[in-house]
Amino acid sequence: MAANARSADPRIEEVFASVPREAFLGPGPWTVFAGDGRFETPSADPSYLYQNVLVVLDADRGINNGEPLLHAMWIGKVEPKPGETVTHIGAGTGYYTALLAKLVEPGGSVAAFEIEGDLAAQAELNLAAYGNVEVVHGNAVTSALPPSDVIYVNAAVIAPPPAWLRALKPGGRMVFPWRPAERVGLAMLVMRVEGGFACLPFMGSWFIPCVGASVAGPEARVPTRERALRTRSIWLTEDKAPDRTATAVFGDVWFSSRPIRARR
Repeated sequence: MAANARSADPRIEEVFASVPREAFLGPGPWTVFAGDGRFETPSADPSYLYQNVLVVLDADRGINNGEPLLHAMWIGKVEPKPGETVTHIGAGTGYYTALLAKLVEPGGSVAAFEIEGDLAAQAELNLAAYGNVEVVHGNAVTSALPPSDVIYVNAAVIAPPPAWLRALKPGGRMVFPWRPAERVGLAMLVMRVEGGFACLPFMGSWFIPCVGASVAGPEARVPTRERALRTRSIWLTEDKAPDRTATAVFGDVWFSSRPIRARR
């Protein structure tokens, strides 16, 4: 996990080693996806959870606890630091929330949003021992987000809502699954820098849709995968109107191929 994070921060390895994944996934055996296959673990031995497996939380709703290697990379990208404020959107039952909470100790905090009531209740129980976490049962698209150093999104959006971008503090980082079209799914890293929001799509990514931010309107300018991969900045239309560099336009937010020089 630590190697996949591609980070010089040794604490990433420490938190994966210290937070018990089985404490967040209910009693085994578990239904897991590994490679292209889905299977039931032969027993409730927690060692099955310490592979790079996706664990099913609710098959009917398509809700899972995602692959640790992916999250190790994403956490390495946003670089949570002690004392920082994190907003976790799509917290599920709280496993990756717990990792984030450990990484911002001492002095930091995590607001964990989960729209599904049963999952939010379970996350609250699972995270009771984490004094720097607040679980919020609500829709992060319509709720007010706290000013954040890190916004960690685990539900796919056509574009980040303007409020998410505004919630990023100067120097803040956001990672989210960008799903601007049916066949386009990318992980996007955003950095609030002087002059705007720099961004970089860095890998393929497929997550459950985010309620309230996953359907494009008829006026949207939807990108091909090739155009989406060229995106290097995100703009609010109230700050700057879409221009010839636009790779995608979704109402109040648009994406551009023009980079912003990051001075953090």
